[in-house]
Amino acid sequence: MIKIMADSTCDLSTEMLELYDISMAPLTINMDGKSYKDRVDIEPDEFYGMMETLAEYPTTGMPSPAEYIEIMKEAIQAGYKEILCICMSSGTSGAYQSAVLAKDYFYEEDPNSPIKIHIVDSKCMSHGSGWLLIKSALLRERGASFEEIIEFNEKYKVNVKHFLSVDDLDHLIKSGRLTNASAFIGKILMLKPIMTMKDGKGAIVAKERGRKKVLKHYVEEFMKRNDKDMTEFVIIGYTSDIKVAENLKIKIQQETDFSGDIYIMQMGVSVGTHVGLGAVSMFFAEKR
Repeated sequence: MIKIMADSTCDLSTEMLELYDISMAPLTINMDGKSYKDRVDIEPDEFYGMMETLAEYPTTGMPSPAEYIEIMKEAIQAGYKEILCICMSSGTSGAYQSAVLAKDYFYEEDPNSPIKIHIVDSKCMSHGSGWLLIKSALLRERGASFEEIIEFNEKYKVNVKHFLSVDDLDHLIKSGRLTNASAFIGKILMLKPIMTMKDGKGAIVAKERGRKKVLKHYVEEFMKRNDKDMTEFVIIGYTSDIKVAENLKIKIQQETDFSGDIYIMQMGVSVGTHVGLGAVSMFFAEKR
């Protein structure tokens, strides 16, 4: 039996986590003198409603190794023999390092354990790692071995295409999730930046005037880049405005030949802290 686990930056909905039996270690959000566990003590809509009134910029903290170990031990007690943990890019979060420490501590306590544990540095952000998680769960359902699922993740994680556009770059600049040069260009030109992942960190790859042109860019790039054999489903993410995500879904359905599932899921509090209100994203597998 293979257990799949993640940190809360994967941004998968509760329904998806339950459907595919994926366990999640929550990040911590610190704001106005209080600490909250992502998706445990605070939900995204609640957070986005508070965001503009916060006295200080919120910060996030990675899950502790103990939180990962607790999930691992619960999985083992339930009969799982193999554990796959897919984490947000080590270039943007400490969650991966924490999970690696948890694995090391686990084997220090029980060096002869027959349990197999593998930690994936997804090189992804938000629903990018979520995309790998769903794909891994589908492979598990189809009978893939633990080694085959690991091989898939390590080989194809760099093929998960990210598109993210935000209304305000300040959150990404303050959190260090965007390179200074890219941020400077975006602010100077007063354009809506479109970001992707490069070498495990966010970087601006295009700039468009207005939300309509941003969505048009997403669809045009999807048609050029999409790996039709790999992309069984597309994930559209949003922070505070689901209507924009719904508009993007309609454009994909009407303007492309893609016939797979299109999931709309809200970005969680941890990711939302860094991208702010009005963000919209899109994730799929691109050609190698």
